[in-house]
Amino acid sequence: MPNKTTYYAIVDDYSTREAPAGVLRRVQDDQGQNDEQFGHDPKWTHSPLLYAWERGDGDNQLHEISENEANQIIAQIRKTVTGEP
Repeated sequence: MPNKTTYYAIVDDYSTREAPAGVLRRVQDDQGQNDEQFGHDPKWTHSPLLYAWERGDGDNQLHEISENEANQIIAQIRKTVTGEP
C-alpha cells in the first residue's frame, strides 16, 4: 500500500476551527499507521488523540483538512511560538 497521510485540525476549549490548537496527521503504509501532532511544541510528536477521538473521547474536536491547510496552520504556529516569519 502506498503511503496515505490524512490531516486534522485540533480544536480544544481554547481554540477554534479557524485558529486551531494544532495539527494531527495519520500516516498509513505497509507497516501500519502512525499518528503525530504538531502544536505549541513546534515539532511532530507521537499522539494518541486520533485513537481517543475515534473511541468517542470528546475532549478535542478533529476536523479533516487538506495538506495545504495543515501547512498553513503549522506555519502560523511556528510564527507564534518562535517569532520567526
